[in-house]
Amino acid sequence: MGFLSSAVYDSRLNLMKALMDEYRLDALDLLTPEYFQWATNYFLDVRPWERPVAVIVPRNGDPFAIMHELSTNHLRMARERGTLWVSDISLYSEHIRLTDRLFLTHQWPELMASRLRERGLARAHIGLDAGGGPMAMVPAQLPELHLVPMERTLRSLRWVKHPEELDLLRQGGRLSDWGQERFPEEVRPGRLMGEIDLVVAARLVQEAADRFPGQQVEIMCKSLSGPSSAAPHGSGAETGATVATGHVMVICVFIRVNGLMVENERTWFCGKPDEQQRKAFQAARDAQEAAIAELVPGRPVSAFDAAAQSVLQRAGYGQCVIHRTGHGIGLAGHEFPDDTAFNQRPLLEHEVFSAEPGIYIYGVGGFRHDDTVIVADPPEPVTRRPKDIASQTM
Repeated sequence: MGFLSSAVYDSRLNLMKALMDEYRLDALDLLTPEYFQWATNYFLDVRPWERPVAVIVPRNGDPFAIMHELSTNHLRMARERGTLWVSDISLYSEHIRLTDRLFLTHQWPELMASRLRERGLARAHIGLDAGGGPMAMVPAQLPELHLVPMERTLRSLRWVKHPEELDLLRQGGRLSDWGQERFPEEVRPGRLMGEIDLVVAARLVQEAADRFPGQQVEIMCKSLSGPSSAAPHGSGAETGATVATGHVMVICVFIRVNGLMVENERTWFCGKPDEQQRKAFQAARDAQEAAIAELVPGRPVSAFDAAAQSVLQRAGYGQCVIHRTGHGIGLAGHEFPDDTAFNQRPLLEHEVFSAEPGIYIYGVGGFRHDDTVIVADPPEPVTRRPKDIASQTM
């Protein structure tokens, strides 16, 4: 399996057209990075706050996009590779061009207004995934244009993953497990945690090159050791932090294969854990297993958070819980739904979630396993590195 195919595009286009029918829209206008990639199969190399982009998907007719000239060669490569789903793309210039006279091509609002007129959408009702930005200036040129905020409604289109997406997630999971297995080969007392992360990431780069030549794999290892791991994302002052005997370590390997993100986190020990560490490790593992068991179609989204919290409360760690159990995952590392602890809608088959309940004891450290899980009966973790304490002791 390589880049997503046109079958995924057809599936997503059908979802968008059904939504337009339901809300009586003439088009959707997608402006933010993940939605843009979702509709085009094109990974933005620049954030759109700096260089705005848009892909317009009409209810009738072919999609078209507006992009910046910085992507000129990137677009050409994507076309030659056959991975770009939208062929009608207009580019705007961000600098003055010198030829026989000075000129500047249309800027973003003018170019958008012109393209909408050309496509018969000057009076259209267009649903947006985000407000503000240069799109907000377009109605000044097209007074009969109606922009309809649709951000929360559009989220539902990305919940359920296509079989090709699921396959990429499984492949990313296997690569991330391989990365987790490299850490015992590198960890030793006195070594910089940041250095270890970079060494393992470099080894993952080579492994990814062997498994996915000519594709797009992004890799990040971000781990914490000792008391600083009691802050889930670190203390903010980790430079120079070294591993010491007796440390608990939360080791994180994040892999994105052709756009699809996998989280894989494990709690490890440098040396034999003490009784306090063993007890917290086991409680975190039991809570995560309880959470994963609830990721079954038809059960409430909130059930997996409630299951984990119940285990941690009974084990006496209720006051050491400082975040929800997980979130949706896909094109974004943190995807929808993000309100998992309070969301009562039924889970749908082939949604994908992180399951990562954590215990954080100040002065001791953090205890967290994180698996990426496909909603199914039974649930399907795509990250499978062992979580028993013997396997996680270096």
